[in-house]
Amino acid sequence: MDTNKSTQAFAALSQATRLDVFRLLVKAGEDGLLAGEIGEKLQVKQNTMSANLSVLLNAGLVKNKREGRTIRYYADMDGVTAMLSFLLEDCCGGQPQLCQPFIQQITCSTDNCDDA
Repeated sequence: MDTNKSTQAFAALSQATRLDVFRLLVKAGEDGLLAGEIGEKLQVKQNTMSANLSVLLNAGLVKNKREGRTIRYYADMDGVTAMLSFLLEDCCGGQPQLCQPFIQQITCSTDNCDDA
């Protein structure tokens, strides 16, 4: 992930509703949620929710899948991992091995590693 893509992701998460949506989708896991369900749970109007989901989608933090006339949304854990890796890639004053356990833990928690 480069600086421009990272700032887009951080900007997307800097708005309260979008942060709530993202956290809700992380909690929903691989089942995701339908757009209408997200709006209902967060008490957000459909047009507002659609705009917020679009921002998160363009930032690479969520992904979607059409199911007939509805759209199911999921947290894009690859995008989250890329964002966190970008933040930590030059960590620890030139001693990345110091940060490696933390990076491994984050990566494994999103990939369900067995040896974390």
